[in-house]
Amino acid sequence: MEMEYTVLEEAAMAIQERWPDTQPDVGLILGSGWSDVVDALEVKDSLNYASVPGLGRPGVAGHAGRLVIAEIHGLELMIFQGRRHFYEGDGWTPVALPVYVLKSMGTKTVLLTNAAGGTRGGMQPGDLMVLRDHINGMGTNPLIGEHHSCWGPRFPDQTNVYDPELRALLLKAGESQGESMTEGVYLAGSGPTYETPAEIKAFMTLGVDAVGMSTVPEAQLAHASGMRVAALSCITNLAAGIGDENLSHEEVTDTTRASMDRMTSVLMAYIEELSRVAL
Repeated sequence: MEMEYTVLEEAAMAIQERWPDTQPDVGLILGSGWSDVVDALEVKDSLNYASVPGLGRPGVAGHAGRLVIAEIHGLELMIFQGRRHFYEGDGWTPVALPVYVLKSMGTKTVLLTNAAGGTRGGMQPGDLMVLRDHINGMGTNPLIGEHHSCWGPRFPDQTNVYDPELRALLLKAGESQGESMTEGVYLAGSGPTYETPAEIKAFMTLGVDAVGMSTVPEAQLAHASGMRVAALSCITNLAAGIGDENLSHEEVTDTTRASMDRMTSVLMAYIEELSRVAL
């Protein structure tokens, strides 16, 4: 399922025609349960995903499916309010599209958010974790196939996918809001099934702190293309075999809903920190 670059270009052109004067300083791709943080921003305009060629509506609850132009602290933001997932079966094109659009519009900094299951001892639902590194457990890679120059070199370095300065700013933003945030390693599986207890036990031996079904592909693409990447997980549940309950998406959305005020305050503080540094 290689990317359809004609579709990606059509999407970028459609968005640029809609907002010809927009030059986003920061891009945000909001994962499960994160969509409502947009309510804290000054929204200038929005566009439904269904109106963007190749994007289409997200197939998961907790993803609003709206592209938003907003402003805060003197920064212009392009926000993908919800993401598409590889497990939806439409290939890499809709997954890669937000990163391709941001890159085409000259955005140099991107923040990815997600909901994740915690595997590290001491984690509790509602904790926020800054991604320090990741493991691609999806069994595939969005860069497989014919190489396109928009993604940088054919064999991208992955040493520092998550920018150290941006990670430090996220931790500083959390501290300013009274959040005791930590850094960790995130593993992305393909989904849509949750992990088995045996898989979680194996992942823990690899040093994994949280698991999910997203973020890694966008991080790989954005970093390869030369963008600075940061990512933030909301730990919505304990992974399989650690907690006592069966896993469900309802638990994910319930936890993010209960944590929304804290998630929003950290995100707003982070953007304020970004406004003070050279992007």
